[in-house]
Amino acid sequence: MAKTYVRGIRGAITVERNTAEDIIQATGELLQAIMAENDLDPEDIASAFFTVTADLNAEFPATAARELLGWKYVPLLCAREIDVPGRLPRCIRVLVHVNTTRSQREIKHVYLREATQLRTDLLPQ
Repeated sequence: MAKTYVRGIRGAITVERNTAEDIIQATGELLQAIMAENDLDPEDIASAFFTVTADLNAEFPATAARELLGWKYVPLLCAREIDVPGRLPRCIRVLVHVNTTRSQREIKHVYLREATQLRTDLLPQ
């Protein structure tokens, strides 16, 4: 039997507007991509920590996880990202903790839309 580890998967996405609809839709898109890229089942998810930039306050990203993906029993937390001047605006970030047999190198981090500029070192070549 393979050893199981708790691994972190990073992801981020941007939205055009500070609306509940945009935040929920983009967060759902991001989480679905993380799930697909890493071949995850909701039972694999240990927890998720979301941050948003200061210009996003219309909705909690965790709402998308609960409503769109059914993460009813997954511990979720939202917070505001540090407001560093000149950084990427309207950005939703997530750190998803998963139970997996994969190594750190096998984890696929997901950056979508304008957020692809955040961690070019983690994107597929």
